[in-house]
Amino acid sequence: MDTMLILGDGPLGRAVEAAARDRASGHGPAPWVHVVGRPAAGRHDPADLAGAALVVEASRGDAVAPNLAAALEAGSRRFVIATTGWSVDRPRVEALLNEYGAAAVSASNFSLGVVLFGRLVEAAVGLFGALEAFDPYLLEWHRRSKRDRPSGTAGDLARRIAALHPRLASADDLEVASIRAGAAPGMHLVGFDAAGETIELRLTARDRTAYAAGILAAADWLEREPREPGIHAFDPIVDELIARDPIAA
Repeated sequence: MDTMLILGDGPLGRAVEAAARDRASGHGPAPWVHVVGRPAAGRHDPADLAGAALVVEASRGDAVAPNLAAALEAGSRRFVIATTGWSVDRPRVEALLNEYGAAAVSASNFSLGVVLFGRLVEAAVGLFGALEAFDPYLLEWHRRSKRDRPSGTAGDLARRIAALHPRLASADDLEVASIRAGAAPGMHLVGFDAAGETIELRLTARDRTAYAAGILAAADWLEREPREPGIHAFDPIVDELIARDPIAA
């Protein structure tokens, strides 16, 4: 088994570690999975990251670009970027990946359910967007310590809604509410409200196992065969899973 390096020792990084070990050895030792927290100096020494065939980035937005730069320098060429809040550094990350001939899968949320939820939302906008009586809205709720507001998933949903809704020029025109309280890993609700009725689509994450499963699916996709350098979306991977096993997906 190739060595998997997880950058970020928070709840998501630990969930990916647990999922990888469970899948490989049924709770037994898995020395090929390593979790690395943020270094005191602020940037990883490439020497400390050497030997990783695949790197899962699960730290925080401002660390994505320097973490990938260090891992690329250390020799890694396959990445799963599971962190949000780094869009300002996307051109730099893409340039680095292309420079080193490396491939990454990136998504605002690696839950298979979230990907399919987004497609349900698009279908709902196609139905309710044509009815002037219904106003769309979006509510998202995450743990109190989550930094970005709205979440990356909420931002993606808002863009999907705005792209298809005839009365929204951009995502900024959509009513979006963010809650940061408690320890909930994530809830997203898309609604359509009219004078006499309200329709709501809700997705609630009970824990981070759903995210970890999607991250491992992305890792498997990168390992199966060489991929084009640059950043790849998660949706095609979900499409493969649905085609192979619609019920499990």
